[in-house]
Amino acid sequence: MSAKLLEVDKDNFEQEVLNAEGVVMVDWWGPKCEKCLELMPYVEELAEKYQGKMKFCSCNTQGNRRLAISQKVLGLPAMLFYKNGEKVDELSGQDITPEDIEEKIKKYVE
Repeated sequence: MSAKLLEVDKDNFEQEVLNAEGVVMVDWWGPKCEKCLELMPYVEELAEKYQGKMKFCSCNTQGNRRLAISQKVLGLPAMLFYKNGEKVDELSGQDITPEDIEEKIKKYVE
């Protein structure tokens, strides 16, 4: 069974991310961001690998610009980590590698 990333948007972000227990990673991406699309399969693999240890969400910034701005997402791709509603960590920019993402995840699941 594939652990798909939970799609979040302005309507369910608060409920799924800010009110969630434990650690939540949100993958902020856009359809025109090539690096985002390149990382997506890896993010899905990591979501599967660490399923049950952390919640994985994805937010398409197209149509959720205000939400992205409110979360201080200034560039894509961006992986933001939340714990009990607080942003605790982030990775962003064109230099992110799948290894960087896994490194951050490990910091919170181990």
